[in-house]
Amino acid sequence: MQIIIAGAGAIGFHLAEVLSKENHDITLIDTDEDILTSVGRQLDVLTIQGDAASHKVQALANLNKAKLFIAVTTSDSTNLLAAIMAKKSGLKTVARVSNTDHLDPASLEKFREQGIDELISPKHLAAEEIHRLIDRASFTDLFEFENGKISVVGFTIDGDCPLANLTVEQAYQLADNFLFRGIAILRGHKTIIPTLNTKLYKGDHFYMSTKSQSLELAKKFVGKQQKPIKRIMILGESPLALETAQILEKNYAVSVVVQDEKSGKRFINKLDNSLVIISNPSNIDALKEEGLERMDAVIALTPNAEINIIACLKAVELKIYKTIAMVENINYIHISQNIGIDTIINKKLVAANSIIRLVRKGKVEAIASLHGVDAEIIEFEIHKKNRLLRHDLSELHLPDRSIIAGVVRGEDSFVPKLNFQFEIGDKVIILALPAVIHQLEQIFK
Repeated sequence: MQIIIAGAGAIGFHLAEVLSKENHDITLIDTDEDILTSVGRQLDVLTIQGDAASHKVQALANLNKAKLFIAVTTSDSTNLLAAIMAKKSGLKTVARVSNTDHLDPASLEKFREQGIDELISPKHLAAEEIHRLIDRASFTDLFEFENGKISVVGFTIDGDCPLANLTVEQAYQLADNFLFRGIAILRGHKTIIPTLNTKLYKGDHFYMSTKSQSLELAKKFVGKQQKPIKRIMILGESPLALETAQILEKNYAVSVVVQDEKSGKRFINKLDNSLVIISNPSNIDALKEEGLERMDAVIALTPNAEINIIACLKAVELKIYKTIAMVENINYIHISQNIGIDTIINKKLVAANSIIRLVRKGKVEAIASLHGVDAEIIEFEIHKKNRLLRHDLSELHLPDRSIIAGVVRGEDSFVPKLNFQFEIGDKVIILALPAVIHQLEQIFK
């Protein structure tokens, strides 16, 4: 597929990198010649310097031959205008926006009338992910599919976990009151798709899928005791910090630490039930005076990744139950489970993953990436009769570097066994390494 991406920042570069590896023809537009030169050294993509909202630049990009136009520059107005113009050539269009007012239903409808098919807000998507993680605080990662019928969760195997030193098969035998499937292990920086004989070790980060109604059983099984979260401290005056506080203050006692009085007044005007504290987010002693040690969760969302990481590590030392840190550098994603922080959030990766699902072939319903894991979870729908319907799961010979996490059929959900057979309409949730995603797309096409 020919795809045009406007904006070579973190989101645009990540999209270009992932999609070019999957043999899509990528054209990347940016105004910065130096950035494009750097991109050209790293990726096999066509680059064009110029304003993506310019008729001349769009003509150079050969819009009439492309299928998808993705506008992810740092300017909302550029993204919206460029996408509206690109729609005139018949492309599917996606635009990134920072202003979440554009996401209300009335605004969305107007933008769609003008030709923008999808609006993506990295800030809003990241705030919603933080909300989900707080709601399921015993796990470091939580992804729900088909309105929660199947869940994928991640956790660290620590000294109290009964799975330490067991094989995956032994772990299945130990869980006699519910079904789950081990779908991935993050061991250091290495991603492993486990077999029955794979052994689990202390320090492994283990991902498993199960029916959502079994999550409470899963917590007890892996030695994770649910601690009710009531008090949350958010560090930082970033737009993400504000939106996260607006979402969480509806159900939790939220304290927000901002750097200065100007930010404090802005937050006070936007929040209804949160306590706004003016203090230095990097000064742990000052935070202790503001009640840090009484918190159940710390969410560090300052613009400085180092401050966020250090604050969360200090919170872990203080036995605070849940820690979440925002980082802008994608390379930091791989270190979160190795240094003790529960979860690292990168809003640009969250946004890129939402866009990538629009590119997937087959009947793709959803896509998610596990923090630090070199794999994706993709949800396909079986939408026509083919060989997938005529054989047991054991006979389908799906790629070795993939594993079925679950199947949703109407109101029912399954962690399928080897004799399971698909039916038309099934939603199939698969974890796959990048090398086999294209093969899976062909199978479920």
